[in-house]
Amino acid sequence: MANTEQSKKRARQSEARYAVNKARRSRIRTFLRKVEEAIASGNAEAAQAALKAAQPELARGVTKGVLHKNTVARKMSRLAARVKAVVKA
Repeated sequence: MANTEQSKKRARQSEARYAVNKARRSRIRTFLRKVEEAIASGNAEAAQAALKAAQPELARGVTKGVLHKNTVARKMSRLAARVKAVVKA
């Protein structure tokens, strides 16, 4: 348990940061789910629009330190390839 004033403050800050990061991660997952659903439905226009909306959210996750840069790059690349396949089909 936190004893000093500094450790108590750090515990408060950590809780607040955790809440913000959790909300941000949840928001990113929602955008990813929308892309997945659009791909599954086979709707090319919806898939492209969902991907276009998801990309800035993913990038923001990197700048805010919620996700690793390479993780986001990999996710974007794979999603883009799958959307491209839906568009061609």
